[in-house]
Amino acid sequence: MGMRTDLRSFAHTDVLVLAAAVTVAAVVGKQACALGVIGRGVDRLSVGIGMIPRGEVGLIFANIGLTLTVGGKRIVDQATFSALVVMVIVTTLATPPALRWSLARARKREISPRPGADTPSQ
Repeated sequence: MGMRTDLRSFAHTDVLVLAAAVTVAAVVGKQACALGVIGRGVDRLSVGIGMIPRGEVGLIFANIGLTLTVGGKRIVDQATFSALVVMVIVTTLATPPALRWSLARARKREISPRPGADTPSQ
């Protein structure tokens, strides 16, 4: 899919701005969805981070959109496709370290007593 990306489009600021906006929307959207996770003691942040690199399916649809036209105009232009490729790359590469951090944070929270929790007095 990425082979159809015109690398020259990365030199355009509007493509990079669109890529940043789509990436932020992807991350925020997944975190918002994670708020719907039901269960006591579930680390919703880790669930949301784990869902972030799911743009591959969108990339498939964007690739199909590159070939489709309506009224002689492409549904997805090369700049939009390039921005989506950047989003998929960034979210795929950023998720493993973010998930490692989040799971470590959750583990520390489980181990350390919470303030105000009942602790045995000495």
